[in-house]
Amino acid sequence: MAEQTVWGIHAGKTGEAEALFADHNCIAVGWPEVGDLASLKANREAFKARYGQVYPDRSAGHVPVAAGQLFRFVNEIQVGDYVVFPAKLDRTVRIGRITSGYAHRPDASAAYPNQRSVEWLKTFPRTKFSQAALYEIGSALSLFQVKNFADEFRAALTGVELDPSVSEDAAVAAVVMESEQSTEDFVLKRLAREFKGHAFEHFVAHLLEAMGFRAHVTKKSGDGGVDIIAHKDALGFEPPIIKVQVKSGEGAIGEPEVKQLKGNLSGGEKGLLVTLGTISSKAELFARTVPDIRLIDGENLVKLILEHYEQFDSRYRAAVPLKRVYLPAPAEQASD
Repeated sequence: MAEQTVWGIHAGKTGEAEALFADHNCIAVGWPEVGDLASLKANREAFKARYGQVYPDRSAGHVPVAAGQLFRFVNEIQVGDYVVFPAKLDRTVRIGRITSGYAHRPDASAAYPNQRSVEWLKTFPRTKFSQAALYEIGSALSLFQVKNFADEFRAALTGVELDPSVSEDAAVAAVVMESEQSTEDFVLKRLAREFKGHAFEHFVAHLLEAMGFRAHVTKKSGDGGVDIIAHKDALGFEPPIIKVQVKSGEGAIGEPEVKQLKGNLSGGEKGLLVTLGTISSKAELFARTVPDIRLIDGENLVKLILEHYEQFDSRYRAAVPLKRVYLPAPAEQASD
């Protein structure tokens, strides 16, 4: 006999859905404007069509994701399946069994009318589960299938203790990687929005100053492809002089831009190219043949910003607001 499927569900940012789940022994999803979903044909296209009609302003990428969750709630969840609910208000994990099919109940909740009845079986503290399992039920979706660590939640119902150490480091690494990627995306989006064109040159100059350089932005025209002049000493007499070319576009930098920078160097000067975007393989290959040039793409730019963020002035902190947080470290790093 096949094991019951395990589903995960979230209750939104307010406490209304959590109270509904507890007081009415149910789970529910929102999107009340779509109406009674039982009237739709049991295929994803019908759900996408209804969702698109009700929410015409939603992006093309958002529609199938949201409509897919509604489709699964109505058609894929089966009576007898388990559901895992990470409650935010009391920081517990509740596990229940689905006891009914889909029902449209706007009288029970105007905000969460799409419901299924549940028998709540057990409630556990979050510390009962491995970091990996908690990471999986922390999905950004309102409704999702728990796959990788479903056995851990099934075992909790029977009182069986599983060894969480096998998956712990992998989960920690995934948490850190996702956090780092989210931060990188946020910073790059902020830079692209707040510092277009010449303003980005001033931002890069400020970053260089936070790194200990003296830097000034050249005039908007007639700079010959050099946007910033940087140096270490206060008067600029001591080498090296660094000529900086800045690209605020998010596309790929090619070999011609690197060659242009090289052509602007003379007498022991160094060259630095900074871009919000990426750097093509040809540009990278050419730069390796020129020891006096360094290239910084968007990913490495973010790393420098995070490293020197404490030295930024209030204007740039406000434009790119960040705060220091602590993340779990894999065992081999924590012991270093």
